[in-house]
Amino acid sequence: VFGTEKRGIDIPNISPEFETNVPGIYIAGELGGMGLIRKAAEQGRQAIEAIRKRSDGSRELDVLIVGCGPAGLSAGLSAIHHKLRYRIIEQEDSLGGAVYHYPRNKITMTAPVQLALVGKVKFGEVSKEKLLEFWTGVVQSTGLKVSFRERLTGIERSGDGFLVQTDRGSYSA
Repeated sequence: VFGTEKRGIDIPNISPEFETNVPGIYIAGELGGMGLIRKAAEQGRQAIEAIRKRSDGSRELDVLIVGCGPAGLSAGLSAIHHKLRYRIIEQEDSLGGAVYHYPRNKITMTAPVQLALVGKVKFGEVSKEKLLEFWTGVVQSTGLKVSFRERLTGIERSGDGFLVQTDRGSYSA
């Protein structure tokens, strides 16, 4: 639990590789209790490292990434780097995750972060708008594909993988 006894939030139990108690489901970033941009991006990269070792190519996708905040963006770039078949779904009309919902001109702080295909990114203090502008440029320059306004509606076990339902269709991952 993060927070206080009276005002705490439960966070999922995850392994050092960010795998949940449901084998094959990984959580990185804000949902796992890590809202720091650099840490979230690093978790996304590390989760893909673990997933790529398990992928056997028997599914439509090697990985389906839910959300395109810092963790999802980093996971997607790592998926491209490792030549994994991936899909990123983002329920909003823009990338950024929680950062997208920050107030206008909010200053965010991040330590340098290593992104696959991009290299080391050094910001320190940066406004929400500048950070989102940078991430949009990364998406464009790397060819990262994000399916905006697509919402996760369900996940079912299917053999050793999953059938993932969204409001637009189903994916085997």
